[in-house]
Amino acid sequence: MDDKRLYSPSVTKEVIQKYGFKFSKSLGQNFLIDGNIIDNICIESGITDSDFVLEIGPGIGTLTQSLCERAKKVIAIELDRKLLPILEETLSSYDNVEVVHGDVLKIDLESLLREKFKGEKASVVANLPYYITTPIIMRFLEEKINVEKIVVMVQKEVAYRMKANPGNKDYGALSIAVQYYSDPEIILNVPKNVFMPRPNVDSAVIMLNIHKEPRYSVSDEKLLFQIVKAAFGKRRKTLLNALSSSGLGLTKDEVNKALERCGIDPKRRGETLTISEYVTLTESIAQAK
Repeated sequence: MDDKRLYSPSVTKEVIQKYGFKFSKSLGQNFLIDGNIIDNICIESGITDSDFVLEIGPGIGTLTQSLCERAKKVIAIELDRKLLPILEETLSSYDNVEVVHGDVLKIDLESLLREKFKGEKASVVANLPYYITTPIIMRFLEEKINVEKIVVMVQKEVAYRMKANPGNKDYGALSIAVQYYSDPEIILNVPKNVFMPRPNVDSAVIMLNIHKEPRYSVSDEKLLFQIVKAAFGKRRKTLLNALSSSGLGLTKDEVNKALERCGIDPKRRGETLTISEYVTLTESIAQAK
């Protein structure tokens, strides 16, 4: 690319015109065109020349270029086959990057990371398509994929939901799921005008530092998240009513006794409970089942 930076709008236009590329709404394609944002993502993520990076959805390689200049090795997973020849050109001057064609929700990530990074822990850095942000993040967390942090551009409201505390209007099942596995930190707010094409929403970059050791001890993670889902499925109901009418297979009396055993007021709502309280409640409900 003759050292031209892809984040320049004129260079991005030049590249997509050269290849006749058309943006896909269904794939949620919005390319970053702001060098300061890209630099800040790389700086805040703390990537150094000893780090291995997995990027999801590199687009034409705008963020990838900067990652290659900082990391030891970058693997970029791209779903859109039409972008592969573009990436071959835009990343041609870097010898520490490999583009893998595939769907991040279907690909065997453990095998990929083991093969490409030789078992070393990786960092995920990505400008994610908004329509599959949550499934992608939750796949890494729930499957305990071998990564130490996830730094991703997401829809602003989703970032605030991931970070929210009990009692906050944004606090919900996603907050608990993300915070159960990691410590989230919003590192950057990003306006909609730094993308091509411009999305309808503002964005934020959130960093999830994965817990090295489990922060919470629960005997049945599946039951924990069933209880969380039930509690937030009917936010306006009390815990007693929400959990006894949610398909958990418990009567009101059984739910009431489970709540009493762990000292939680049955009149409280799900949005007021901490993760620790949900863990305690899960163990109490497990006794009743």
